[in-house]
Amino acid sequence: MLQSISKKNKIIIYLILLFILSTTSGKFHITQNNYLSTDTKISVVGLSNIENFNISNELSNFFNKNMLFIDKEKIHDIMNKYNVIEEYNIKRIYPYAINIKIIPTKYLARTSYNNQLLVGANGKLINDKENTEILPYIFGEFNSKNFLSLKKNVEQSKFTFKEFKTLYFFQSNRWDILTNNDILIKLPLNFTLESLNLAYKIIGNDKIKKKIIDLRIKNHLVIK
Repeated sequence: MLQSISKKNKIIIYLILLFILSTTSGKFHITQNNYLSTDTKISVVGLSNIENFNISNELSNFFNKNMLFIDKEKIHDIMNKYNVIEEYNIKRIYPYAINIKIIPTKYLARTSYNNQLLVGANGKLINDKENTEILPYIFGEFNSKNFLSLKKNVEQSKFTFKEFKTLYFFQSNRWDILTNNDILIKLPLNFTLESLNLAYKIIGNDKIKKKIIDLRIKNHLVIK
Protein backbone atom coordinates (compact mmCIF):
# COMPACT_ATOMS: atom_id res chain seq x y z
CA MET A 1 0.00 0.00 0.00
CA LEU A 2 2.78 2.36 0.99
CA GLN A 3 4.71 1.39 -2.10
CA SER A 4 1.66 2.11 -4.27
CA ILE A 5 1.25 5.57 -2.71
CA SER A 6 4.92 6.23 -3.21
CA LYS A 7 4.62 5.42 -6.91
CA LYS A 8 1.56 7.65 -7.23
CA ASN A 9 3.43 10.49 -5.48
CA LYS A 10 6.34 10.08 -7.86
CA ILE A 11 4.01 10.25 -10.85
CA ILE A 12 2.28 13.35 -9.47
CA ILE A 13 5.58 15.05 -8.72
CA TYR A 14 6.84 14.20 -12.19
CA LEU A 15 3.72 15.64 -13.81
CA ILE A 16 3.99 18.82 -11.72
CA LEU A 17 7.63 19.28 -12.68
CA LEU A 18 6.84 18.67 -16.33
CA PHE A 19 4.08 21.29 -16.20
CA ILE A 20 6.35 23.84 -14.51
CA LEU A 21 9.15 23.29 -17.04
CA SER A 22 6.85 23.55 -20.04
CA THR A 23 5.27 26.72 -18.64
CA THR A 24 8.68 28.34 -17.98
CA SER A 25 9.81 27.43 -21.46
CA GLY A 26 6.71 29.04 -22.89
CA LYS A 27 7.28 32.28 -20.98
CA PHE A 28 10.88 32.44 -22.12
CA HIS A 29 9.82 31.96 -25.70
CA ILE A 30 7.40 34.88 -25.43
CA THR A 31 10.08 37.09 -23.90
CA GLN A 32 12.44 36.08 -26.66
CA ASN A 33 9.91 37.08 -29.30
CA ASN A 34 9.47 40.45 -27.64
CA TYR A 35 13.15 41.33 -27.50
CA LEU A 36 14.80 39.26 -30.20
CA SER A 37 12.46 40.07 -33.02
CA THR A 38 13.27 38.96 -36.54
CA ASP A 39 11.02 41.70 -37.90
CA THR A 40 12.46 44.85 -36.34
CA LYS A 41 11.11 48.08 -37.79
CA ILE A 42 13.85 50.63 -38.40
CA SER A 43 12.91 54.28 -38.93
CA VAL A 44 15.64 56.64 -40.22
CA VAL A 45 14.94 60.36 -40.62
CA GLY A 46 17.04 63.44 -41.28
CA LEU A 47 18.52 62.87 -44.75
CA SER A 48 17.09 62.40 -48.24
CA ASN A 49 14.64 59.54 -48.79
CA ILE A 50 17.25 57.54 -50.69
CA GLU A 51 19.92 58.00 -48.02
CA ASN A 52 17.46 57.19 -45.23
CA PHE A 53 16.44 54.00 -47.06
CA ASN A 54 20.04 52.91 -47.72
CA ILE A 55 21.05 53.41 -44.09
CA SER A 56 17.96 51.57 -42.85
CA ASN A 57 18.67 48.70 -45.22
CA GLU A 58 22.28 48.35 -44.04
CA LEU A 59 21.41 48.56 -40.35
CA SER A 60 18.63 45.97 -40.60
CA ASN A 61 21.26 43.22 -40.83
CA PHE A 62 22.38 44.00 -37.28
CA PHE A 63 19.18 45.03 -35.54
CA ASN A 64 17.16 42.08 -36.74
CA LYS A 65 19.49 39.72 -34.92
CA ASN A 66 19.21 41.07 -31.41
CA MET A 67 17.87 44.37 -30.13
CA LEU A 68 19.43 43.89 -26.72
CA PHE A 69 23.00 43.62 -27.94
CA ILE A 70 23.85 46.32 -30.46
CA ASP A 71 27.37 46.47 -31.87
CA LYS A 72 28.01 50.21 -31.67
CA GLU A 73 31.26 50.00 -33.64
CA LYS A 74 29.56 48.35 -36.62
CA ILE A 75 26.79 50.95 -36.52
CA HIS A 76 29.37 53.75 -36.35
CA ASP A 77 31.21 52.24 -39.34
CA ILE A 78 28.00 52.30 -41.39
CA MET A 79 27.06 55.85 -40.37
CA ASN A 80 30.61 57.05 -40.94
CA LYS A 81 30.34 56.11 -44.62
CA TYR A 82 27.89 58.97 -45.08
CA ASN A 83 29.95 62.17 -44.94
CA VAL A 84 26.81 64.30 -44.76
CA ILE A 85 26.09 63.10 -41.20
CA GLU A 86 27.07 65.50 -38.43
CA GLU A 87 25.60 63.44 -35.58
CA TYR A 88 22.92 60.82 -34.96
CA ASN A 89 20.80 59.43 -32.16
CA ILE A 90 19.49 55.87 -31.80
CA LYS A 91 16.37 55.17 -29.76
CA ARG A 92 15.21 51.61 -29.08
CA ILE A 93 11.46 51.21 -28.65
CA TYR A 94 10.67 47.69 -27.44
CA PRO A 95 9.64 45.29 -28.65
CA TYR A 96 10.15 45.82 -32.37
CA ALA A 97 11.17 49.40 -33.23
CA ILE A 98 14.40 51.35 -33.73
CA ASN A 99 14.21 55.10 -34.39
CA ILE A 100 17.31 56.84 -35.74
CA LYS A 101 17.42 60.61 -35.98
CA ILE A 102 20.21 62.08 -38.10
CA ILE A 103 21.40 65.68 -38.04
CA PRO A 104 23.08 66.53 -41.35
CA THR A 105 26.20 68.66 -41.40
CA LYS A 106 26.06 72.29 -42.46
CA TYR A 107 27.77 73.17 -45.75
CA LEU A 108 30.44 75.84 -45.31
CA ALA A 109 32.38 75.88 -48.59
CA ARG A 110 33.05 74.26 -51.97
CA THR A 111 36.26 72.81 -53.32
CA SER A 112 37.65 74.30 -56.52
CA TYR A 113 38.59 70.79 -57.69
CA ASN A 114 37.19 67.26 -57.62
CA ASN A 115 33.77 68.15 -59.11
CA GLN A 116 33.39 71.03 -56.66
CA LEU A 117 32.58 68.88 -53.66
CA LEU A 118 30.94 70.56 -50.69
CA VAL A 119 32.85 70.96 -47.43
CA GLY A 120 30.80 70.20 -44.33
CA ALA A 121 31.14 71.67 -40.86
CA ASN A 122 32.39 68.20 -39.89
CA GLY A 123 35.39 68.71 -42.18
CA LYS A 124 34.29 66.03 -44.65
CA LEU A 125 33.76 66.33 -48.40
CA ILE A 126 30.23 65.74 -49.68
CA ASN A 127 28.95 65.17 -53.20
CA ASP A 128 25.62 67.01 -53.44
CA LYS A 129 25.07 68.17 -57.01
CA GLU A 130 21.59 69.44 -56.24
CA ASN A 131 22.85 71.99 -53.73
CA THR A 132 22.77 75.56 -55.06
CA GLU A 133 23.94 77.49 -51.99
CA ILE A 134 26.31 80.40 -52.56
CA LEU A 135 29.41 79.28 -50.66
CA PRO A 136 33.07 80.34 -50.63
CA TYR A 137 35.47 78.31 -52.75
CA ILE A 138 38.57 76.66 -51.31
CA PHE A 139 41.73 76.45 -53.41
CA GLY A 140 44.63 74.18 -52.54
CA GLU A 141 44.89 70.62 -51.29
CA PHE A 142 43.73 70.52 -47.69
CA ASN A 143 42.57 67.77 -45.36
CA SER A 144 39.88 67.57 -42.69
CA LYS A 145 42.30 68.56 -39.92
CA ASN A 146 43.43 71.67 -41.81
CA PHE A 147 39.87 72.83 -42.40
CA LEU A 148 38.57 72.10 -38.91
CA SER A 149 41.44 74.07 -37.40
CA LEU A 150 40.51 77.11 -39.51
CA LYS A 151 36.80 76.59 -38.83
CA LYS A 152 37.37 76.66 -35.08
CA ASN A 153 39.23 79.97 -35.32
CA VAL A 154 36.63 81.53 -37.63
CA GLU A 155 33.79 80.51 -35.30
CA GLN A 156 35.58 82.06 -32.34
CA SER A 157 36.34 85.26 -34.26
CA LYS A 158 34.00 88.05 -35.35
CA PHE A 159 33.88 86.66 -38.90
CA THR A 160 31.50 84.11 -40.40
CA PHE A 161 32.07 81.94 -43.47
CA LYS A 162 29.32 83.87 -45.25
CA GLU A 163 31.67 86.89 -45.36
CA PHE A 164 34.29 84.97 -47.37
CA LYS A 165 34.46 84.65 -51.15
CA THR A 166 37.46 82.35 -51.47
CA LEU A 167 39.95 80.59 -49.21
CA TYR A 168 43.46 79.52 -50.20
CA PHE A 169 45.33 76.77 -48.38
CA PHE A 170 49.11 76.52 -48.72
CA GLN A 171 51.19 73.43 -48.07
CA SER A 172 53.05 75.41 -45.42
CA ASN A 173 49.81 74.98 -43.41
CA ARG A 174 48.77 78.59 -43.83
CA TRP A 175 45.56 80.21 -45.12
CA ASP A 176 44.72 83.28 -47.18
CA ILE A 177 41.13 84.56 -47.18
CA LEU A 178 39.45 86.82 -49.72
CA THR A 179 36.40 88.57 -48.27
CA ASN A 180 33.23 89.42 -50.17
CA ASN A 181 34.41 93.03 -50.49
CA ASP A 182 37.63 91.80 -52.17
CA ILE A 183 40.02 92.36 -49.27
CA LEU A 184 42.74 89.71 -49.04
CA ILE A 185 43.73 88.58 -45.55
CA LYS A 186 47.07 86.76 -45.32
CA LEU A 187 47.04 84.74 -42.11
CA PRO A 188 50.09 83.51 -40.18
CA LEU A 189 50.87 79.92 -39.27
CA ASN A 190 49.94 80.56 -35.66
CA PHE A 191 47.84 83.10 -33.75
CA THR A 192 45.10 82.74 -36.37
CA LEU A 193 42.28 83.85 -34.07
CA GLU A 194 44.06 87.04 -32.99
CA SER A 195 44.92 87.81 -36.62
CA LEU A 196 41.33 87.33 -37.78
CA ASN A 197 40.00 89.70 -35.13
CA LEU A 198 42.64 92.29 -36.00
CA ALA A 199 41.76 92.02 -39.69
CA TYR A 200 38.07 92.41 -38.84
CA LYS A 201 38.83 95.59 -36.92
CA ILE A 202 40.91 97.02 -39.78
CA ILE A 203 38.22 96.22 -42.35
CA GLY A 204 35.65 97.99 -40.20
CA ASN A 205 37.75 101.16 -40.14
CA ASP A 206 36.67 103.23 -43.15
CA LYS A 207 39.59 105.63 -42.68
CA ILE A 208 42.09 102.92 -43.64
CA LYS A 209 42.40 102.12 -47.33
CA LYS A 210 43.12 98.43 -47.75
CA LYS A 211 43.14 95.72 -50.36
CA ILE A 212 45.62 93.42 -48.67
CA ILE A 213 46.04 92.84 -44.93
CA ASP A 214 49.27 90.91 -44.45
CA LEU A 215 49.54 89.32 -41.00
CA ARG A 216 52.00 86.54 -41.84
CA ILE A 217 54.81 87.89 -39.67
CA LYS A 218 54.16 88.26 -35.96
CA ASN A 219 54.12 91.86 -34.71
CA HIS A 220 54.55 93.08 -38.29
CA LEU A 221 51.40 94.38 -39.99
CA VAL A 222 51.41 95.31 -43.66
CA ILE A 223 48.41 97.00 -45.26
CA LYS A 224 48.31 97.71 -48.98
